[in-house]
Amino acid sequence: MEVRSELRKQSRSGKRKWAILVGIVALTHILLLLSYGDALRYLLPDGRRLKLPNENNALLMTPSRNTLAVNVSEDSAVSGIHVLEKNGYVSGFGLRNESEDDEGFVGNVDFESFEDVKDSIIIKEVAGSSDNLFPSETTVMQKESVSTSNNGYQVQNVTVQSQKNVKSSILSGGSSIASPASGNSSLLVSKKVSKKKKMRCDLPPKSVTTIDEMNRILARHRRTSRAMRPRWSSRRDEEILTARKEIENAPVAKLERELYPPIFRNVSMFKRSYELMERILKVYVYKEGNRPIFHTPILKGLYASEGWFMKLMEGNKQYTVKDPRKAHLYYMPFSARMLEYTLYVRNSHNRTNLRQFLKEYTEHISSKYPFFNRTDGADHFLVACHDWAPYETRHHMEHCIKALCNADVTAGFKIGRDISLPETYVRAAKNPLRDLGGKPPSQRRTLAFYAGSMHGYLRQILLQHWKDKDPDMKIFGRMPFGVASKMNYIEQMKSSKYCICPKGYEVNSPRVVESIFYECVPVIISDNFVPPFFEVLDWSAFSVIVAEKDIPRLKDILLSIPEDKYVKMQMAVRKAQRHFLWHAKPEKYDLFHMVLHSIWYNRVFQAKRR
Repeated sequence: MEVRSELRKQSRSGKRKWAILVGIVALTHILLLLSYGDALRYLLPDGRRLKLPNENNALLMTPSRNTLAVNVSEDSAVSGIHVLEKNGYVSGFGLRNESEDDEGFVGNVDFESFEDVKDSIIIKEVAGSSDNLFPSETTVMQKESVSTSNNGYQVQNVTVQSQKNVKSSILSGGSSIASPASGNSSLLVSKKVSKKKKMRCDLPPKSVTTIDEMNRILARHRRTSRAMRPRWSSRRDEEILTARKEIENAPVAKLERELYPPIFRNVSMFKRSYELMERILKVYVYKEGNRPIFHTPILKGLYASEGWFMKLMEGNKQYTVKDPRKAHLYYMPFSARMLEYTLYVRNSHNRTNLRQFLKEYTEHISSKYPFFNRTDGADHFLVACHDWAPYETRHHMEHCIKALCNADVTAGFKIGRDISLPETYVRAAKNPLRDLGGKPPSQRRTLAFYAGSMHGYLRQILLQHWKDKDPDMKIFGRMPFGVASKMNYIEQMKSSKYCICPKGYEVNSPRVVESIFYECVPVIISDNFVPPFFEVLDWSAFSVIVAEKDIPRLKDILLSIPEDKYVKMQMAVRKAQRHFLWHAKPEKYDLFHMVLHSIWYNRVFQAKRR
């Protein structure tokens, strides 16, 4: 009995010692986690903080999402949108910092890749034991409620689903941290794949189409259009084909006073085509589609071109008709900028849902009306200034006439069918002509000027060769924010002979039109860029086009231009200026009419009989 009681005492004493030891170890681990949790996070490969099981935060770091419901009639402070009262036109847009030298991109947006494939996310799970590895496949769903109405698309209720394949595994190696082994108390850490592929916009083009080759493509397209023959005949086709004969046999314009012939390829053909457009052209504007993607023009900022055209086209009484059977052309009035703002999942690097949305819209139009199917959309057109428009309209709108700011021949732009839309930066929606004009040639002391952000690869090359290298070449990076800085930027353009217009992320740049706006001869440095209104304007008369490879020779190229030729070019810029201006009430030969005319002109030369 005595031996048995002694053994019990020793056992109890051992249990107490063991319990005390376990408690001390547990307390030590808890204190370490609480006190040094933020320091321990640096042990992880991407420096993210581990989340404890009892934390209320989400375990997966999913990308933030733009709100789908955007009501343009609400208070102007909502979502950074400024609305002109009583008309529904968006005058300002606060999502991105849009200044004259940043081309609409914010610094904290990661434009790493925009492939069709989804980004993969590796989920690393810290379980009770770091010795075990349990790979599994998980699916993360992102859903937005979407619905369609009988006569259009309710954007406020549009269904968007995106799927991401997720791989889960145990955090292994020296960075593993064991958690208490209790039920579902595993720790999850999300990490994006660290593979960094260079974007297309960060690399020089694989092939270059020179301006001379573009001219040959245009001439070849005029001779043999590849547009399909309509599935059934229409009286409107005959009217267009008759107009084509009249344009091709236009009488020679003599003593032309309204137009400046040197800036046109053929001023006689242009004038006759414009007269016929004014006399016979009729456009049907589809009513399908709800705000904000449809019928919501943006009148200020980088994407103002698509907004101003939408506003003026929908409010026009001369060209629009209510009966689609009387139309020669059909306009699909969506905003590529509002499509991106409304549906794009920030940082998702995926635009598939944007393209799918327009595909469903096109299918709805073609199922409700017979006109799209008659020509496969060859007599339909869209006007889009956002960089993503070529991708969003691929395939399902492939035969439509596309007026695009991103006029890149390597990205699907078809010379002779599509329209190079001028990218205009409008600073004041109520007064788009503010600060118009510049100094005469004799008062322009600076040879060349450029200032802007380092978007893409080309601008870095430009600054590498010319920043602080020559007093005649005022080449800078981004100018500071503020009114004084903006006024200095404008003053520099007004007092320089040549304004450098290098491409940014894409081939287009608002500086081309800005230069014309301030009467400065534009120097376009952007391989494969089709200049605006290429089918009717002769850009060699009022601009200098420099190949990207010739940036080191930029000053020599500009100095090689004789002074008398420069004066003629500067005069041509002033004469061309009227064709690049927006007016609240459209004027003859202004930017609205030039866009509409180029759409009409290209349609005339690709129309075919049944």
